[in-house]
Amino acid sequence: MKRLLAALAMTLSAAAVAQDEDPYLWLEEVSGERAMKWVTDQNARSRPEIEKDRGFHPLLNRFTEIATSRERIPTVAKLGPHLYNYWQDAANPRGLWRRTTLEEYRKAEPRWETVLDLDRLSADEKEQWAWKGATCLFPKYERCLVSISRGGSDAVEIREFDLVKKAFVAGGFRLPQSKGGVAWIDEDAIYVSRDFGPGTLTKSGYPRQVKRLARGQALADAAPVFEVSEDDIGAWPSVTHEKDGRVEMVTRVISTRRNEAFVVRDGKLAKLELPDTVDASVTAGWLYVRLREDWQPAATAYAAGSLLALPLEKFLGGDRGFDVLFAPGPRVSLDAFVPLKSMVLLDLLDNVSSRLVEARRGEDGKWTKRDVDAPKLSNLGAAAFDRRESDDYFLFVTGFTTPTTLHLAKGGTDAREKLKSLPDFFDASNLAVTQHEATSKDGTKIPYFQVMRKDAKADGTNPTILYGYGGFEVSQVPTYSGFVGNGWLAKGGVWVLSNLRGGSEFGPEWNRVARREGRQKTHDDYAAVAEDLIRRKVTSPAKLGILGGSQGGLLVSATMLQRPELFGAVVATVPLMDMKRYHKLLAGHSWMGEYGDPDKPEDWAFISKYSPYQNVLRGRAYPKMLITTSTRDDRVHPGHARKMAARMQQFGYDTTYFEYTEGGHGSGTTPAQTAYTWAFIYTFFAKSLM
Repeated sequence: MKRLLAALAMTLSAAAVAQDEDPYLWLEEVSGERAMKWVTDQNARSRPEIEKDRGFHPLLNRFTEIATSRERIPTVAKLGPHLYNYWQDAANPRGLWRRTTLEEYRKAEPRWETVLDLDRLSADEKEQWAWKGATCLFPKYERCLVSISRGGSDAVEIREFDLVKKAFVAGGFRLPQSKGGVAWIDEDAIYVSRDFGPGTLTKSGYPRQVKRLARGQALADAAPVFEVSEDDIGAWPSVTHEKDGRVEMVTRVISTRRNEAFVVRDGKLAKLELPDTVDASVTAGWLYVRLREDWQPAATAYAAGSLLALPLEKFLGGDRGFDVLFAPGPRVSLDAFVPLKSMVLLDLLDNVSSRLVEARRGEDGKWTKRDVDAPKLSNLGAAAFDRRESDDYFLFVTGFTTPTTLHLAKGGTDAREKLKSLPDFFDASNLAVTQHEATSKDGTKIPYFQVMRKDAKADGTNPTILYGYGGFEVSQVPTYSGFVGNGWLAKGGVWVLSNLRGGSEFGPEWNRVARREGRQKTHDDYAAVAEDLIRRKVTSPAKLGILGGSQGGLLVSATMLQRPELFGAVVATVPLMDMKRYHKLLAGHSWMGEYGDPDKPEDWAFISKYSPYQNVLRGRAYPKMLITTSTRDDRVHPGHARKMAARMQQFGYDTTYFEYTEGGHGSGTTPAQTAYTWAFIYTFFAKSLM
């Protein structure tokens, strides 16, 4: 009888929470005085508590060494004769945009030429500028459109930059801070999608319009090219430049994984007659189409997960006889593809292990495939070196215990030149990487990777962190991390990476079944992996922690509330938490294709069952929790994290909250900020589980 009454009381408590007016709505005022005082008070409690732990400062020092190490691999992009790199270290916390030559890059200590100093710019302009990339005009690469943001936010200011003079162009193109896109048409014109004033943004906070802006023209006078509904996610331009011309396109993004593409022809827009669920792109005159659903445009049917190719002009002329560059297998999916001069490099996931295949079109029109002899049981990543000139490509090879190496590979052969390698940031000699499968609630096999000491005993005493994401077609693959290695593995902890439905490890269907009303499958998968770790006696509930960010923050919070008996500690970073209001906060409206519309009763019926903020109950044995976010996050509103922490604390649960004022949708904009955030997180886990 007591159990029945207790259960009834918890049910009524949950109902009251869902029906009452939100008592913490004021925490959604990002920079509001009352909200920021709450944040300041939270940080004043949480930071000293973590910092006084004897392991925090040694860990912070080590993380800072890693984040600022000169031995990190400087990732480069070739623009004309130079290789360009964005670099941060202790002396340049906001970063340098710099360049060198391939000959110099081959050296252990290349000579770098500074192009733009973000620290100097920040000091001169009294701003906290963060680098967000540059778009440079082919073929001369003398002019670039540089994107910088305040504090790491997604909204950026765009300025024209002269690569010859290494200076911003006086009177050049300059666009005020906004979300959106930009693309070069030629030296004197660009496409822009921005906040053009009242009524020009969608409900998701992205631009509704694409305009053509001429040099010297005021932004208000730019000619409209394209416009979408305020209910769409937004509109973006793109221009692909080739030796013999260019392809100008605009894209209408309707919702998550739904879009329409248009090509500019004779000053008019020609729609690409494709299903709105595909991803379409054009490179070197070829139209590439990735299918999320089965499609039969003519006599031939194509399977979901396939990559199709056809010359763009043939497609516009009505031809639908695509070449199939990739067709999925039962456990084989396409992770990425890279067009090169005379072939396409296919980056595959075979049971979540990388495999590279070259696809080359012969003079007879037939495609031949060749497997690249690349390291097995590693994660491979490829990027074109200079796709208009060669089949060479950069090849990254990494693994949980294998420091990342960068090679320059020669397409058509297995020859590759090792250019750079990370040092051993931690001792991995006594670590073993294994792959396992858990059985989810509906019988689906869910793979996961485990990194554990070879001499560890399966006695349930091993402190373990289970990482998860499970959304937006993002696959989780092995990577080398000095933070994970030093923050957890070196302390004797176990690291586990789960491959949940909602991702794309096994193609689009792996995501589709876990969208909207299927979202609970992601949480069931995560719980199943936790149960399997406990069943195998790798760990026990008291020793098992879970970690996730953004969608992963929603995942760990919802799973913890549903299955609190499985976990000893939870960390949610930049998380979604209030799924009743997520679509009203910043970019949240753009994710309704993933989660559903909570304003519709039929959608709220399934969202309400897992939305963390509405499902916190009194009197439960919840594990310790850490919630972190950034004031500058303009993607996932910091109100999610703030309100969840406030409610957990209101109900008396052991909940630590930390909010950093920079970082955007990440862990910081400088190496020091990133090191501090992760030292904070791993210290919390150590205090809770070890």
